[in-house]
Amino acid sequence: MYRLVIETGRQCVAHLRLLLVGAAVMLAGCSANPIYSTTGVVLSNYSEQEATPYVMQMSDPQLACALGEGVDPLLYSFSRVTDAPDSTGSLLMLLAGNCMEYRAWEAELSYLRADYEGNVPAAKDAREEAKRLYAKTAERRYKAFKRAMAAYDFDPAAEPLECPFLFNEQDELTFLLGLLTGMQAIVNDANSGAMAGIPRNIAPQAERAATCVDDKKWGGLPNAIRALVWLLLPDTRPDLSPDPWVVMDHSVELGIQKGFRASLALKAVAAETFGRPDKLKEAIAEFADSDATVDVWDEYRLVDTVARGVIQFSSDKYWTEHYGYRTPQSFFGKMSPERDTENVETMNLDDLL
Repeated sequence: MYRLVIETGRQCVAHLRLLLVGAAVMLAGCSANPIYSTTGVVLSNYSEQEATPYVMQMSDPQLACALGEGVDPLLYSFSRVTDAPDSTGSLLMLLAGNCMEYRAWEAELSYLRADYEGNVPAAKDAREEAKRLYAKTAERRYKAFKRAMAAYDFDPAAEPLECPFLFNEQDELTFLLGLLTGMQAIVNDANSGAMAGIPRNIAPQAERAATCVDDKKWGGLPNAIRALVWLLLPDTRPDLSPDPWVVMDHSVELGIQKGFRASLALKAVAAETFGRPDKLKEAIAEFADSDATVDVWDEYRLVDTVARGVIQFSSDKYWTEHYGYRTPQSFFGKMSPERDTENVETMNLDDLL
């Protein structure tokens, strides 16, 4: 009888422990649910191995940016139960930043149209809207920059510089785009009137880190980033280095050859930022002219397509400011509505008689 009582007591204790463990799991919710953890790992791996390469081949930047806004919250909600996929997350937030910038562009064009028409209240309202949207764009892009650095355990402020180990092309591009996005965040914040408060020390950090990626392989984009920093912060320019605009032009040539024209977009941004209408005209004309010969790098088509959007906006902004409307399709690459009639073939009417 005594042994029976002891055995029964042990069983009760065991059952009680099981009940307590079950209650703890229920109270903990998804943070202790192995199904959610497994789903998070699967989703993260799928995003890295399948979704990212697919997105980089897209030619519809609006659709790509919608993916960034839609998938990023879903993917990062799993960071509560598994490690955050910062490499894919950097790209997703980059795309989400593009979405916000597209809205800022439309607000800025509205401002320019209202200003052209002399509608002061509408111009003021659109300008304020653009500033707020640029601030949100800067915040998203700063987050994309930080994720890219975290993905490769890279400290851009470390002394001496220690380049990250990048396993493949996708890692190289993710890291490089992270640096570019950090620079864009600074420019966006400047356009917002510093509403986002993006730290300016990103610029010299990006300049140094860009040396970690092969310039020729990536169509001159690393050196284009460095040249932009040299224009922003002349003290960062190494001794005996070429003029930043010369470096930018060389990067443009490499980009066209590689089918990866992101450097042209940077040239246009730099030209607007530093008041160089001659360089802006060059960048827009070079992009338009290269359409006839460029063989776009198909695996990373999205980068070239996004660059086209930047050039198109620069052109639309110029046209709207000077003529009150966007660039007509047949005039892309030109800065005036006047047609070139020097080499136009004319029909000999005598042949019809």
